[in-house]
Amino acid sequence: MGIQNIQSKEWTVHDQMNAKKQRQKKLRRLEKLIPVFLFLCAIISILTTLGILYTLISSAIGFFGEVSFSEFFLNTEWKPWSGSFGVSPLITGTLLITGIAIIVAIPLGLATAIFLSEYASDRTRRIVKPVIEILAGIPTVVYGFFALTFVTPLIQHVIPDLKIFNALSGGIVVGIMIIPTIASLSEDAMSAVPGNIREGAYAVGATRFEVAMKVVVPAALSGIIASFVLGISRAIGETMIVTIAAGQSPTLTLDPTQSIQTLTSFIVQGTSGDTAYGSTIYYSVYAVGITLFVFTLAMNFLSQYISRRFREEY
Repeated sequence: MGIQNIQSKEWTVHDQMNAKKQRQKKLRRLEKLIPVFLFLCAIISILTTLGILYTLISSAIGFFGEVSFSEFFLNTEWKPWSGSFGVSPLITGTLLITGIAIIVAIPLGLATAIFLSEYASDRTRRIVKPVIEILAGIPTVVYGFFALTFVTPLIQHVIPDLKIFNALSGGIVVGIMIIPTIASLSEDAMSAVPGNIREGAYAVGATRFEVAMKVVVPAALSGIIASFVLGISRAIGETMIVTIAAGQSPTLTLDPTQSIQTLTSFIVQGTSGDTAYGSTIYYSVYAVGITLFVFTLAMNFLSQYISRRFREEY
């Protein structure tokens, strides 16, 4: 009986070793499959980008076959239904909205990030930061109606001649929309600054404000500027707010009280049911789209350059 028990135990250990080897083989096979899966995910992302580029470029070629580059970029009138295709009013309208949004969002977003990083307690930070980030989840069409029905009447008490559709209220609300992006990313960058740098500044007699502005902000400058660029990119590409609040009047002006039209707003208008497929107006949507693509691509390259240029190593 004793010999049989010993043999059964030996067989049990042997079976366990075989089972362990089988599990290791399965894990090794899985380890070999994971890089292939991740590579396919990367390839899908690249192919998607190439597909977007192909769609834009192939359709824009049809447009530029009928409208010259000089007319498209140098003409100051955008009246596509009248045969005038000068994109300058759309570009100036986009830059005007973006400029107003920057004036609103950067000071408020940076101030919020400094408060959360340097002044707020842990409990306050856990409450305030999610509340701020809720703004990023509000649909932009809601922001658009907020600008049209609340912000514009409010500004009209100060500027009585302000039109219902204007760049000022649209730009302000776009700025409010990108505050969470700037505040959250800037706060993350400042929180990543090592605590011993702050402690060293306090040790030489610096106040909390001096530590924040002269130590923490310069140390986190690359992340802060990257958040600015990302917020600007989102402001350039915003669609529904400017479509609802700023109007659809492609006017070459820098007056924020006037009704304007942006690149994205025309894309919405140009893809409506009134546009005939294959017409010059239809293809102009793709020409405007590739112009917008170049703007956002340039901002992304700028963000990457700034992040590398001002990155601090700790």
